[in-house]
Amino acid sequence: MPDRAPQPVDRQLPTEEARDLISLVRDIAQQEIVPKAAGEEDAGRFPRELFTLLSRSGLLGLPYDSEHGGGDQPYEVYLQVLEELAAARLTVGLGVSVHTLASYALSAYGTKEQQVEHLPAMLGGGLLGAYCLSEPHSGSDAAALRTKAVRDGDAWVITGTKAWITHGGIADFYTVMARTGEEGPRGITAFLVPGDAPGLSAAPPEKKMGMKGSPTAQVHFDGVRVGDDRRIGEEGQGLAIALSALDSGRLGIAACAIGVAQAALGEALAYATERRQFGKPIADFQGLRFMLADMATQIEAGRALYLAAARLRDAGRPFAMQAAMAKLHCTDTAMRVTTDAVQILGGYGYTADFPAERYMREAKVLQIVEGTNQIQRMVIARHLVGPGGR
Repeated sequence: MPDRAPQPVDRQLPTEEARDLISLVRDIAQQEIVPKAAGEEDAGRFPRELFTLLSRSGLLGLPYDSEHGGGDQPYEVYLQVLEELAAARLTVGLGVSVHTLASYALSAYGTKEQQVEHLPAMLGGGLLGAYCLSEPHSGSDAAALRTKAVRDGDAWVITGTKAWITHGGIADFYTVMARTGEEGPRGITAFLVPGDAPGLSAAPPEKKMGMKGSPTAQVHFDGVRVGDDRRIGEEGQGLAIALSALDSGRLGIAACAIGVAQAALGEALAYATERRQFGKPIADFQGLRFMLADMATQIEAGRALYLAAARLRDAGRPFAMQAAMAKLHCTDTAMRVTTDAVQILGGYGYTADFPAERYMREAKVLQIVEGTNQIQRMVIARHLVGPGGR
């Protein structure tokens, strides 16, 4: 059964341009994303041609400067675009979020020359990015990464394996964190590696519970050689760059989570008003009405939380704690709401004939990616009471 078009959300947007942007996104979602979402997810197909369309439409560089091909949009607007895309299909919303994350290091820490050379193609030239921090033995403990970059004249030679890489094997560029110095957080440096670099390869995509259309794979660097002009920031600054990127990336995950939850609520509402038992729609029964009310309330609270964090970011104020809170709350909300949607659909919710079961499977990964929700609690507590012990 094809997915329903997402129910429009009544959004408070700062400008007429932002309203036009949301209207464009909804048109693309209704015409290009929703009709194919169920079939392509079931087949494990990544919609690369759709990302080309999104790039041509200016949707892959929204929060970046127009000087380099970006959209000059505040995070408050960009995140609501992500939510709309994720409500149509999480593979698309998360893909845009990951591309934005992969572009962050060069935009925020690159030299003017690097930005002029690379950012226009990254933000509006049809390229797709990937972000390489995690490794098979260093996930939450990112400072323990083992991939090495060794200087050789005016170049670096990168050797190692990255794990759980969204767009692994299909990306046009990889933002890679590699060890260039001492053990621990101070010996890591960031690099921009082209996807066709000799020695770069990807393992077959992981077989996942959900998001089957989005490839997640190990990426191998077997003596990959890049010039020093592709080093981003200073030597030893890589982990700081990576963590700064993740503060913004977590807001992207929060917005995607609310998008999935909103889609699940829409499916549950439609079913509950159409399905009749004991002579009336099941939406007339108080038990289900209370479930729907709780689902809607949790979604509104999550949306308010991620937008509050985005406004702090747009104002240039610290937002790391609020980003962790938003990622924690919104992804937990997505898990609760999608589970309740399956329950409301009953036996039908457990079948692939309806998208509720897919939403539930997809919501689970959002509690894991870009810092598990246990890590988010550690981040929040650290801001509240200091580093403490582990």
